[in-house]
Amino acid sequence: MSAWRERLQVDGGTTVTDRQGRDTGALANPSAVGLVAVIVAATDGEPRALTVQVPGQAGGRSDGLPAGPLVPEHPTLERGLRAWVERQTHQRLGYVEQLYTFGDRDRQGDEPHGLHTLSVAYLALVREVRPGGPAEASWRNWYRYLPWEDFRDGRPPALAEIEAKLLAWAGETADPKLRRRREDRLSLTFGLFDGAWNEERVLERYELLFEAGLIPEAQGQSGAATPGDGAVTGQPMAFDHRRVLATAIGRLRGKIKYRPVVFELMPPTFTLFQLQRTVEALSGTNLHKQNFRRLVAQQGLVEETEGVTSGAAGRPARLVRFRREVLLERPAPGFRLRPAKRPG
Repeated sequence: MSAWRERLQVDGGTTVTDRQGRDTGALANPSAVGLVAVIVAATDGEPRALTVQVPGQAGGRSDGLPAGPLVPEHPTLERGLRAWVERQTHQRLGYVEQLYTFGDRDRQGDEPHGLHTLSVAYLALVREVRPGGPAEASWRNWYRYLPWEDFRDGRPPALAEIEAKLLAWAGETADPKLRRRREDRLSLTFGLFDGAWNEERVLERYELLFEAGLIPEAQGQSGAATPGDGAVTGQPMAFDHRRVLATAIGRLRGKIKYRPVVFELMPPTFTLFQLQRTVEALSGTNLHKQNFRRLVAQQGLVEETEGVTSGAAGRPARLVRFRREVLLERPAPGFRLRPAKRPG
């Protein structure tokens, strides 16, 4: 039986059967607890999220995040998460932190029996390896789901249409107070009306698009997501997994500024150019080369090794590695840098 159809065993409720109508021994509960993982890697300067194929009620399939219910044999939430991820994708997790608990009563859960689903989400940072397992796991560039978040090649083409539709949405109400509140939110999230773009407000931007009805998930379907105009509003994900992904991206963009978690994504040795590309990939912005290297040196984040790059055209680059001593030397080592050019 699929992990998406297994249930948490609790006292009370009605018996749940599998697809063949057989009693599974599990009981339907008014609330079910699930675990969901946003597993992030950075490969060749691109941010990647590990996805699985999720069957929908209408027979379709869509990308989702590794997930499963909390079951009695899992002594802790984190161990339960690690077990589900390894079972579904054969990916072993290293760095893991709890991200958020999604428990809104009207949220899109994965329970076909109308149960209220409480999902505990985790963020995991790994180095990309070939996935396996029964869930048809694959690594995807996370900007395919949130294309308006990537300013590395300039202003995203999707933003012009998105902003036009958001402005129309803000102005469609006859209530001047409501219109002003909407305009204030557009300023805060998308930088309109002379506002500033804050790369950490990924979730707020996604939720505004959801509220304005501009993404397929806003239509309230569950299971397989309805294809939309992916070039503009991104590829949908199953259930509310795109909201979970947006939460993880915003968290990581903020955290790299005061904790050296980016090194969880790096190989043992790397070049400063590779490190800069990774930070740019996560933040969705380009950074000034000399300012970046100056900050890395001032913070004492890396140390040189004896190795250099080989097999590439041009001058060999020195390989460096993370200095773990910095964790004891500084209270908040990280990458607080302004983009080379402000988004907008």
